[in-house]
Amino acid sequence: MTKNEIALAPTAALLVIDVQKGFDDASYWGPRNNPAAEANTAALMDAWQETGRPVVLVQHASRTAGSVLAPDHPGHAFKDFVAERAGQAALLVTKTVNSSFYGTPDLAAWLTAQGIGQLVVSGIQTNMCVETTARMAGNLGYDVLVPLDATHTFDLAGPDGTALTADELATATAVNLHGGGFARVVTTAQLLAASAAPAQVTA
Repeated sequence: MTKNEIALAPTAALLVIDVQKGFDDASYWGPRNNPAAEANTAALMDAWQETGRPVVLVQHASRTAGSVLAPDHPGHAFKDFVAERAGQAALLVTKTVNSSFYGTPDLAAWLTAQGIGQLVVSGIQTNMCVETTARMAGNLGYDVLVPLDATHTFDLAGPDGTALTADELATATAVNLHGGGFARVVTTAQLLAASAAPAQVTA
């Protein structure tokens, strides 16, 4: 196996996090990056369905007043391409915080019951719910893969007027996860190639 090749377990779970219509509201979120994120996520969902691997959908139910992701807002709904593929999902987790491991039903308990040790984490936002979920998964001992090009985020302001673009934040996430040993940052193309290869059991 070359350094660019990835081994996918036959039970590797694809987490599709918060791909909801509310994130299309540019007036609420500001500028985003990676316009290919949705197409890459759809390709991964299709590959997982074709190979019989489990897909887990995660949906954020915001408690913030006026949020476009609140349960009573139209933006809470999944984007159309996810909704069209929702029937293939093995599990739907609803959460109110960044980590998908603090949702209902309990993600870790479900993964344990299914004997799943490898996770592919995709969705929105790269530096928020995707990164938080990947970090926690790494801490819990899962083998975590993050296709950065199947995620996107938005420009963000910090303390004292400091601001980072969405691309800068995505780069920081990649460094945090990969360099910090929480996950391996990969591409959609690598995962699609791995999904088409004979399934290999990974540690």
